[in-house]
Amino acid sequence: MSEIICPVCPHHCHIPEGGTGACRARGNRNGQSVPLNYGKLTSLAIDPIEKKPLAHFYPGSWILSAGSFGCNFACPFCQNHTISMHGENDSSYYEISPAELAGIALKHTESIGIAFTYNEPTIGWEYIRDTAELVKPFGQKIVLVTNGCVSEDILEELLPYVDAMNIDLKGDRAFYRELHGDYDTVKHTIERAQQKCHVEVTTLVIPGKNDRTEWIREEARWLASLDRKIVLHLSRYFPRYRYSIPATDIVRMREMKKAAEEYLDTVLLGNV
Repeated sequence: MSEIICPVCPHHCHIPEGGTGACRARGNRNGQSVPLNYGKLTSLAIDPIEKKPLAHFYPGSWILSAGSFGCNFACPFCQNHTISMHGENDSSYYEISPAELAGIALKHTESIGIAFTYNEPTIGWEYIRDTAELVKPFGQKIVLVTNGCVSEDILEELLPYVDAMNIDLKGDRAFYRELHGDYDTVKHTIERAQQKCHVEVTTLVIPGKNDRTEWIREEARWLASLDRKIVLHLSRYFPRYRYSIPATDIVRMREMKKAAEEYLDTVLLGNV
């Protein structure tokens, strides 16, 4: 069987038959790019909506949060690296079909819907679509917590089902190269998504990486050019995974918040 080019994200991995892409969650099976993590959940919990974080989307509500394995980034500070940096053969998961997940969601009457989170959800976009088709007729909301690094075709497939996204904007173009991500794709995802659903943006502030006042002003100015009402979450970094950089100074966090507020109506600090 021949090699394929995976269409799901900008990496466009060349995957031989039986092989797996860089995300560890898509493979070439019979000449097709298939989600190896389809219906394989590593995490399932009821969370406050503010934990996503979403501040201006049904505040005070709860949501069923579901995650699998794999990610198309390689962030050395990932707090969920035990699932995001793993694949099918080194993850502990339980199999839950879209119908089963829909049933769980509908039983939790305190929940407004399902958030696909914890790992990168868009690499398993088919599972999101199939589950959403079952729960949305009942008024359930679909939320994605995503790095935003997804191809335009897949984004357009998902947007009709999605009510809200929290999208990471991690730093400048140079920082994205370090993380094996694509800066321009993420910006396009934010721009397109905010036209179709509720969008909030998160930046994890890491000393020496993305904590320059000039950059946060540039980020906030660009977001405000889309809509100054977009909520920006500035989250305080703590050492995780392969990063031993000391935690971000709280005073520095407040300085960056003040700079971003020159352009945006709502800038919130997290982990402080």
